[in-house]
Amino acid sequence: MGVRPERVANAIRKEMSAILQEDLKDPRIGFTTITKVDITPDLRHAKIYYSVMGDGKTKKATEIALNNAKGFIRTLIGKRIKLRFVPEIALLADKTYEHQDRIDKILGDIRKKDEKK
Repeated sequence: MGVRPERVANAIRKEMSAILQEDLKDPRIGFTTITKVDITPDLRHAKIYYSVMGDGKTKKATEIALNNAKGFIRTLIGKRIKLRFVPEIALLADKTYEHQDRIDKILGDIRKKDEKK
């Protein structure tokens, strides 16, 4: 990624975090953190990755609420970041922490089996 797309991705991440805290009033949105933003070199498409604390029901409700607010979010990003074109956004759940927890659990189980031997 070049310098400009990286700067725009960081700006989008910062603004998206502010939007979550200040502008979205949907009660379905749980404790959500923006983990990463990937943007194409032409700045036309952005993938915004988020993680949600809570159970599966909370995560699903947050996903629905964020996707319903996608147009509103894109409008706010366009107002706050001066770009020729506002990128199309895709909101994607970041599963990194879930995978990490699963791997830690598996490794813990293996350690317990080894200690018993």
